[in-house]
Amino acid sequence: MNTAVHLLATTPPQLLPARELMAFTLASHILLVPLGVALPFITLVMHYRGLRKADPVAMLLARRWSAVMAVQFAVGIVTGTVLSFEFGLLWPGMMGRWGDVFGIGFGVEAWAFFLEAILIAIYLYGWRRLKPWTHFWLGVPLPLAALLGAFGIIAANSWMNTPQGFTLDSSGRPVNVSVQQAIFTPMFGPQYWHFVVAMFLTAGYVVAGVYAVGWLRGRRDRYHRLGFSVPFTAAAILTPVQFMLGDSIARSVFHKQPTKFAATEIVWKTDTHVPEYMFGRLQEDGSIKGGLKIPQLDSILAGFSPKTQVTGLSSVPAADRPTATQATIAHWAFDIMVTIGSLLILLALWYGWCWLRHRDLPRSRWFFRCAAVSGVACLLTVECGWITTEVGRQPWIVYQNMRVSEAVTPTAASSLWTMFGIVVTVYVLVFGAFLGVVLKMRSRWRLADADSARASAEGPETDTPYGPRPELATTGPRSGASPTDPGTGRTPGSDQ
Repeated sequence: MNTAVHLLATTPPQLLPARELMAFTLASHILLVPLGVALPFITLVMHYRGLRKADPVAMLLARRWSAVMAVQFAVGIVTGTVLSFEFGLLWPGMMGRWGDVFGIGFGVEAWAFFLEAILIAIYLYGWRRLKPWTHFWLGVPLPLAALLGAFGIIAANSWMNTPQGFTLDSSGRPVNVSVQQAIFTPMFGPQYWHFVVAMFLTAGYVVAGVYAVGWLRGRRDRYHRLGFSVPFTAAAILTPVQFMLGDSIARSVFHKQPTKFAATEIVWKTDTHVPEYMFGRLQEDGSIKGGLKIPQLDSILAGFSPKTQVTGLSSVPAADRPTATQATIAHWAFDIMVTIGSLLILLALWYGWCWLRHRDLPRSRWFFRCAAVSGVACLLTVECGWITTEVGRQPWIVYQNMRVSEAVTPTAASSLWTMFGIVVTVYVLVFGAFLGVVLKMRSRWRLADADSARASAEGPETDTPYGPRPELATTGPRSGASPTDPGTGRTPGSDQ
């Protein structure tokens, strides 16, 4: 308790509001990241299916998903821009000293951002205006630009976790910077692949969850079946892969950041045969309250043997390690992430078993109830992953080189709290507008489907991106236009 009081007394008053502001904006922005990184790929998969099989339903889904992708990207511009300003405004100590070392990651992300904006504009413009396959191939770079943006962000964050690629001069400033070493740090590979797969998996479950809700409400047409099965299949395949990648990154943290590993697993004393605690709470004296204790499991998970020695928090000076509260937060975030991941594996196995046996979707309503909430659960795991990464690194903003308190802005705490209130208000309005636009789009699409269903005996999904519009198809072709498509003369899925 005395240690905690001492640390609190030496903490700058502006540190708390700066942390809260950064945490809120990052937690808000990261909700959009899975769709920003993975929705272009999922859309192109559906687009390819529509062209390859001349499937008008798949083409319509791809077009609608691309519209959502554009709206999401527009909102991401706002939240991402705020974050970029906050790095300089809230943490000038870090950017001033270390910007030349790890700033290349932010530069890469900025270039990828502008490239993605251009590619989205071309892709949206191409519907009904370009030849089908030409349009598709112009969209293929979109997922690559999204992955490039993720590359830049993870390069910067992994450097903060395992900084390298520089030497310090007599005044403690970095010199002799190696860009290659600063980007490809020991944690970059494990973090990058764990992050990318998490984004694709989350986006798959989020998109599939929308159609699972429709399925539960009685919409059993092919539109909802295809909208569910394609993204859910991709997510189900990636779920066990992600579990293995998660185990790999945890082991990397054990070797490269032993103090963070100790905080994540709430290990107090360095020892072998260390037990695993599920949802326990670390106390200031090193004791653990609550939780489920599993003997020796922590040592086994860390080194495949109960004799593996795990570094404890008490081996590090109190000023250089997370507090008991911070360790508990990181531990709970990690356990929530692992628990949800394990449940998703069971859901994926359920889906795979039914598909292998019957070549059909599961018929249980409980399956679709679970699928409907899987996207929200995945978004929670994404939040928990970043909490584990950032809180577990405390008190360092650059691991073992700069403390968070040394990097924080000198701006008065009252001004930061005012800024925090303004940002919260703006974000509520922005996300409310985003939700309102998406719901408006959904209502408009349902009306279009209902009108199309009344006009066609084949079902509600006849307005394909390269086919006739319903209002023109029902009134007959214009003078001089092809009976197939009054506007372009193309048949659905053709490349003529």
